Amino acid sequence: EDPQVAKVLTKFPHLLSLSVEENMKLSVQWLKDLGMDDLQVAKVLVSFPSVLACSVERNLKLKVKWFTDLGMDNLQVTKLLVSSP
Repeated sequence: EDPQVAKVLTKFPHLLSLSVEENMKLSVQWLKDLGMDDLQVAKVLVSFPSVLACSVERNLKLKVKWFTDLGMDNLQVTKLLVSSP
């Protein structure tokens, strides 16, 4: 009975229909590859659980590329995502 899990499921009940292997693990690993630790990943997921349904290749990487094209590095993008996903 974790209140954060309940909050995530209330915000994004579709989460229960996602594949752990094909969606969730890939998204979480990609966030970690950006340089996020477990606490930062958890903060992003609680604030924006639908990130777990996003395609890493067709969505998440393109959005981060947009920020890096503006001159931000991965650390700055990570801080942005954690502070206001």
